[in-house]
Amino acid sequence: MQAPEQPILRDLVLVGGGHSHVVALRMLAMQPEPGLRITLICTDIDTPYSGMLPGYISGHYSFDDVHIDLGRLASFAGARFIQGEVTGLDRANQRVLVRDRPSVPYDLLSINTGSTPNVRQVKGAQAHAVPVKPIAQFNQRWLRLLERVRELHGRFTIAVVGGGAGGVELVLSMQYRLRQELQKLGRSPDLLHFVLLTADDSLLPTHNPSVRARFLRVLQARHVSVHARAKVTEVSPGCLHTQDDRTFDADETLWVTQAGAPLWLQSTGLALDKQGFIQVNEQLQAVNDPKVFAAGDVAAFTARPLEKAGVFAVRMGAPLAKNLRLHLRGQPLVAYQPQRSWLALISTGDRYAVASRGRLGFAGAWVWTWKDWIDRRFMRKFTELPAMAPGAAPAAAPASSLVLSAEESRQAISAIAMRCGGCGAKVGASILTRALGNLQPVERDDVLIGLHAPDDAAVVRVPPGKAMVHTVDFFRSFIDDPYLFGKVAANHALGDIFAMGAEPQSATAIATVPPGLEAKVEDLLLQMMTGAVEVLNAAGCSLVGGHTGEGRELALGFAVNGLIDERMEGVMRKGGMLPGDVLLLTKPMGTGTLFAAHAQHAAKGRWIDAALKSMVVSNQAGAQILREHGATACTDLTGFGLLGHLVEMTRPSGVDAELQLSALPLLDGAVACVEAGIVSSLQPANVRLRRALRNAEDFVKDPRYPLLFDPQTAGGLLASVPAAQATNCIRALKAAGYARTVAIGRISGASDALEPVVLTR
Repeated sequence: MQAPEQPILRDLVLVGGGHSHVVALRMLAMQPEPGLRITLICTDIDTPYSGMLPGYISGHYSFDDVHIDLGRLASFAGARFIQGEVTGLDRANQRVLVRDRPSVPYDLLSINTGSTPNVRQVKGAQAHAVPVKPIAQFNQRWLRLLERVRELHGRFTIAVVGGGAGGVELVLSMQYRLRQELQKLGRSPDLLHFVLLTADDSLLPTHNPSVRARFLRVLQARHVSVHARAKVTEVSPGCLHTQDDRTFDADETLWVTQAGAPLWLQSTGLALDKQGFIQVNEQLQAVNDPKVFAAGDVAAFTARPLEKAGVFAVRMGAPLAKNLRLHLRGQPLVAYQPQRSWLALISTGDRYAVASRGRLGFAGAWVWTWKDWIDRRFMRKFTELPAMAPGAAPAAAPASSLVLSAEESRQAISAIAMRCGGCGAKVGASILTRALGNLQPVERDDVLIGLHAPDDAAVVRVPPGKAMVHTVDFFRSFIDDPYLFGKVAANHALGDIFAMGAEPQSATAIATVPPGLEAKVEDLLLQMMTGAVEVLNAAGCSLVGGHTGEGRELALGFAVNGLIDERMEGVMRKGGMLPGDVLLLTKPMGTGTLFAAHAQHAAKGRWIDAALKSMVVSNQAGAQILREHGATACTDLTGFGLLGHLVEMTRPSGVDAELQLSALPLLDGAVACVEAGIVSSLQPANVRLRRALRNAEDFVKDPRYPLLFDPQTAGGLLASVPAAQATNCIRALKAAGYARTVAIGRISGASDALEPVVLTR
């Protein structure tokens, strides 16, 4: 997480990762507003560029060619990225409601969620048809359809409902790709039959007659059955029913009809049009709320109706960014002036395209080449991000460029002023009371004094026959989502307790938060500690107190107490490995190099997302399963990396270990980051442990070798189990959610060698 150079004074929240927002976010990144924190909330990390989607379906582009990495773009912009589902707005308190996590405050809000084909109004369509939007979900169905077609041995009919440019491009792109797939497999492409249905009198009703005629000829030549005035009123398994009582066979139905708006907008109180889209004025503001902006398909432009086309969403990006900036500065806004006509380049799937603008129409392979050049030039703006200090703001720009109230100005002056040290650096009591008052730590009978009755210190009872286990962890944030960071920090701190085979009892938090307006500090604490308490509560661990102070960077740690049998029965120590044991690892590795790359905007968003999903998986159940299968030694994989922690186990055990490099479970992108020369700042210190390897020189050129030294955060459990139990133990761990559990080596024999670890292929 990049530490802001100035206190946070305003929150701009962008809901949705549509074309307008990616353009606006990049522009805001190139000239940051001092004191402004941007938060992007989206359900998906990779957002597709609609202009290239037909080429992706046809097989001309890869997934990465046609998707903008929102995680990487947000990191570049110094913005927080929250992968979540927005469920509504609390406009009275200016908060965005997000499913399964705390709401997010805003001072200014922009919505660019796009639209979805309106399948809700047609009986059976939701259950039996595939809408092309949201495109991320469509992509999953498309990949399944590809596999289904590759297994075909009989006739198969694919129907596309919708005769606009999107439907025509989709049917031609699918036909081109799927026929090629069958030809590659030596099977007849004529097994496939394609049907295109439209409720209108003709295809492409918004284009001129020559363009419509050209596409009718193409569809006829490609043997696509076209049916006009065929309004679908019901979709049943394998069949489409139209208003005039016709029926059409369909083994798969794709839906590309008139778009609808997200349902959650209905409860917001925003002025909506008849289709449920947000009514906006010429400045792209909601007509009944000047603090809410909307752009792209989700916006209903009141000055004149606009087609739901990507060209408008892209063109709205620049005026949206400008008006957001002007609004924050208290300056007059500018009007967005949409073009009256625009050039549409519609592909036929086979590297051929038709150009349409007003009465003009022309076509050719060269048109597709031209379209390809335009699309790739647009995407380069988001894949080839310029080198700049992340989150950097122009030094001369004063924080007062944002318009603040008198009270906010007073707080801003206090936040910017030289900060006190010692107890003067503590976060104010009122902020803490409000932030922590919303938390509900799990209640335990052995916690006598805790947050439910705060005092100078917590008091916990040690039950009879139990001994205390103590551990502490603390680190600065490496991600910009405080809620998720709280989860990771708590999970990491609990790891040592679980690795020992202990039961967590209580935790005391210590946190530092950057200075800012009281409301911003309060919300930051609330977000972070909500995530942490959810993890602690799930583990049965009661948060009993803590300390919070100001610091340049957000950081969080916990001192955790655990309980274990005082006779030490069931304790899993590091030293206990026996010859013949099998080495198991319960989670994939690579967090160190991935987050080092993330800090340089060099990691794909989906790599970071997968890493975080692994990091928030608790080791609690895994430790219990290892105990039940007779684990002889165990530790959690953290800062010293795999080799460092393995040596901590082999030396006190007096054994040697064989480690199979090819068996190591690795997070997606970890090897790519290492190959790019990106490693964690702790890596050099860990590499000194290579002297523990007996044959390191044979493996130094292997791209997986550096990951032996990669420091892990909230990593998995490294354990040795008797060989007779290994298979059952792995099976049980996978069933419990540790899907990447694998045997990575074995204990080879008793030894006191200085080089206790041998690598194998």
